[in-house]
Amino acid sequence: MIMNQIIIRNIIGIIGICNSSMIYRPTYIQIIKSKDVKKFSPIPYLATLLNCLLWFFYGLPIVHPNSLLVITINGIGIAFEVFYLTVFLIYAARQGRLKVMKLLALETVFMIVVVTSVLLLIHTTTKRSLVVGILCIIFGTCMYASPLVVMKLVIQTKSVEFMPFTLSLASFLNGVCWTSYGFLPFDINLLVPNGLGTLFGLAQLVLYACYFKSTSKKDARAEVELPV
Repeated sequence: MIMNQIIIRNIIGIIGICNSSMIYRPTYIQIIKSKDVKKFSPIPYLATLLNCLLWFFYGLPIVHPNSLLVITINGIGIAFEVFYLTVFLIYAARQGRLKVMKLLALETVFMIVVVTSVLLLIHTTTKRSLVVGILCIIFGTCMYASPLVVMKLVIQTKSVEFMPFTLSLASFLNGVCWTSYGFLPFDINLLVPNGLGTLFGLAQLVLYACYFKSTSKKDARAEVELPV
């Protein structure tokens, strides 16, 4: 029974990382082809990178033992986000590059403070898991909640121009995968942010269904473009 649970959890985890890594792929293909970041925002990728870094730290044996798949999955996620941000830095204007580099510096300092504080001030894996888990919940929820701004825009304009179906669907499936993963075995730190992510993703799909017909085909195929 336990072995079957581990196998199912591993399969769900692999599906989750594949889905996570493909969420922003269309955007970067467009950037590489046009050799221009246009008005695409780097914020979602920076937020996802910080989220992966926190979960990677959470999965370490010195914080939360027996979480090898969490380390593996978020290690791969970090690699993807570094690649995406590298592409962004290559094709962004000087102002955009400087903004990304400043935010990366802030994330680096934040992670150094978190890792140093947790390892030096907290001496049991139970307490470390609790503290780092709370941070993961906070930043994971923020990452999933970021589309709320776009959802507000959809309601105001009655257009899904700035909320592509593929991105909304991928966000929903990503939440479903990691919520399921959090049940095998039960892990509240995984369940809370990803459960909320599932609800946010579902809300996006409902909005898409409501306003798709009032959006022109050209707009419906457009990628998310937000001010840098």
